[in-house]
Amino acid sequence: MWTNFCKPWFFCCLLAALTIVLLVLNVNQLEHLDHESVLATVIDSSGQDTSPQGLGISRKSYCGYEHQTLSKRERLEENSLLASFQNHEPHMDLVPFVKSTDPSSSYFVILNSGTFFKVGSQLEVLVQVQDFQGRPKKYGGDYLQARIHSPKLQAGAVGRVVDYQNGFYKVFFTLLWPGKVTVSIVLVHPSEAIQVLQHLQEVRPDRVYFKSLFRSGRISEITICNVCLPGNLPVCNFTDLYTGEPWFCFQPKKLPCSSRINHYKGGYLKGLLTTTESAFFQSDVNIKMPIRSSGPDWVTVIPLGVKEANDSELSQSMENFPSGYYYKNQWRPRKFKMHQFNEPDNITECLQGKMIYLFGDSTIRQWFDYLITFVPDLVEFNLGSPKNVGPYLAVDLKHNILLQYRCHGPPIRFTTVLSNELHYVANELNRIVGGRSTVVAIAIWSHFSTFPLEVYIRRLRNIRRAVVRLLDRSPKTVVVIRTANVQELGPEVSLFNSDWFSFQLDTILRKMFSGVGVYLVDAWEMTLAHYLPHKLHPDVVIVKNQIDMFLSFVCPAKT
Repeated sequence: MWTNFCKPWFFCCLLAALTIVLLVLNVNQLEHLDHESVLATVIDSSGQDTSPQGLGISRKSYCGYEHQTLSKRERLEENSLLASFQNHEPHMDLVPFVKSTDPSSSYFVILNSGTFFKVGSQLEVLVQVQDFQGRPKKYGGDYLQARIHSPKLQAGAVGRVVDYQNGFYKVFFTLLWPGKVTVSIVLVHPSEAIQVLQHLQEVRPDRVYFKSLFRSGRISEITICNVCLPGNLPVCNFTDLYTGEPWFCFQPKKLPCSSRINHYKGGYLKGLLTTTESAFFQSDVNIKMPIRSSGPDWVTVIPLGVKEANDSELSQSMENFPSGYYYKNQWRPRKFKMHQFNEPDNITECLQGKMIYLFGDSTIRQWFDYLITFVPDLVEFNLGSPKNVGPYLAVDLKHNILLQYRCHGPPIRFTTVLSNELHYVANELNRIVGGRSTVVAIAIWSHFSTFPLEVYIRRLRNIRRAVVRLLDRSPKTVVVIRTANVQELGPEVSLFNSDWFSFQLDTILRKMFSGVGVYLVDAWEMTLAHYLPHKLHPDVVIVKNQIDMFLSFVCPAKT
């Protein structure tokens, strides 16, 4: 009887031992997965689902920007910047779709259409928005973009929109050229969509997520990285020691934090909206849709006499808005004379003996691409950098010109950036000696659109501090800031890169660098005022105007 009892017990023990052996073998295989195998699994080598969806969003996030130590002055500035957007708060209760703004039933009217217009005159337009039931809305918060244009003259300028918070908006234009001038008003997002975007900005900064590869020998692990990480898992703290810029990755199970190899965009979260919210983001319905005119949508502008022109030019030069306008496809700033660098030799003459440093995102990388394409003497030196990532270097040995591009530090949504190439702009500026032969250009905005505004304010604060130090030690250094620009939008892109997000970043950038001693290339107005379709990376004719303006700062007119 005892022998019969022992037989099944023996087989059970043997089966358990075999199971343990198989588990050990599988774990050993997981430890030796190559990079491609890990990428294909989305599960890290610990068996833990580290995607944002797998981690859940109900847990508390660690957000580096929430743990900043600010001086009293910095806190006051930040509060002031954030308060500047409180006037744009939409209606608090999310309404049904039929009660949201309908651009096809909304309209605008030129208020002073019967008056006599001359160049320099002000044009006022009243906009009333209505819902899909044809009823006037009683609250504001819609995001409108406005411009005047003359297609035959290839002329255009932007307008200033004032929200009266009651369904009415007034748009102010300055008429800057003679001829037939047409008014265009576009609803970018209804107020109901703006409410959704603001909610995403505040509670879902992880809707674009990033990853890093950790590797040591044959062992590889991939974890999620971000400024904010959900959950309570151990993290690797990659906060920059000099700027204090926060960045974190979930700690690998088997590898040290020091084994990080690279950084890259993980992807975009899906399913962020409810069915009700999705209705506010429809192409050809309520995203960048024109608002019709009730009555004439154009006026005729007559030129000024000689004396009037001189007086008008003086008064216009004192105005800050708009900063410029297009005429015959050329940008004309209102505060200074911009040169046309139409020949490669013009650019070479301007940049001779200079070192030009371009820092930022892909919108300023366009400047590098334009210059090495247009100027044959600027020869790119192959650094073996990944395509569209950099760093890039070009030289003209004959004329002693050095041109360099480097992307800014995380967050950055490029494909793959090596960890040792993740440089913060402020740190790069601190390494530059500066002087009459040094030119710096910075563009940093697009990759911050999914984060709370405090993240962007902190980054600009560090860059501004470094710019001030650079100009203090080398006042002859030329520092140029390229602003944000408008772009094409669809239902999905709107959740991550809406013009509404970019508008906020652009407003903050202008305020924070006001009075610092830097020059601005107004890419926002230069893309919005142009007749070409909006693009994240504008067409070459717009880039050419940006370069002309940039070089006009580097080589101003001799008086």
